[in-house]
Amino acid sequence: MKGMRWINLAAGAALFAGTLSVVAQPPAPGSGITGIANIALRASDVDKEVAFLGKLGFEKAFTTTQGPNALEVFVKINDRQFIEVYSRTDPKQPLGWMHVCFEAGDANALEKFYTSAGLSPTPVRKADTGNLIFTVKDPSGNIIAFTQYVPDSRYTLDSGQHLGAGRISNAITGFVLPVRELGVMTDFYSGLGFETEQSGNAVHLATPGAPYMRVELSRAAAASQPQILFPVPDARKAADQLKKLGVNATLQGKIVFVRDEDQNSFVLLETGSKQ
Repeated sequence: MKGMRWINLAAGAALFAGTLSVVAQPPAPGSGITGIANIALRASDVDKEVAFLGKLGFEKAFTTTQGPNALEVFVKINDRQFIEVYSRTDPKQPLGWMHVCFEAGDANALEKFYTSAGLSPTPVRKADTGNLIFTVKDPSGNIIAFTQYVPDSRYTLDSGQHLGAGRISNAITGFVLPVRELGVMTDFYSGLGFETEQSGNAVHLATPGAPYMRVELSRAAAASQPQILFPVPDARKAADQLKKLGVNATLQGKIVFVRDEDQNSFVLLETGSKQ
């Protein structure tokens, strides 16, 4: 019996090792997540949202339509980052944050890794705008997108254009995302390849391919909302600039808090250096 038990354990170990062997290696930093490509918001009024973003100095680059009533406007932050503004086609659709889309150095390699890890990503496809894209659902059922820029995409063809001279910031540095189950979501993002660091009721995420990206998961409270983070060289000057344009900007130390009509939160963080 002891000999038979040893054989069964050995067989189980061999099977386990075989299971591990089919998991692909994580892509190299330059082929994995390399930054934030875009953040998508659903607006009660697309024109008003685009006008609000225009007061921040961000210009509309192009638009697409999805179905008979859906409109998507791409507002440019820089040549590799956009805010996508979606129309509301059903009054039951929630307003505000829809999803984040991370830039991937190699979408196919990243999708292969996630598939081998059991995350069930959608197949890589070419989007209407020309980039390669795939998505993964988090434990709450929300979408996270991944895109790879390609030479003939509408994003790439717009390079050097629609870069407003009066931009309040020239980058999305990251975001803060409130979540109900902090532990579950931390494990999920770890599976996406992020390094995680607990800090009180928040978890900081980092990835070697985007060392300057700032992403935080926070434990959701009753009124907590996602925050989109932008760097600015001088918070007071940024607040004064926005107030002159009629934007409701609140200065607290070296941070400026701004909200649009749909109560989306834009947070400007003072860096103390030129962008």
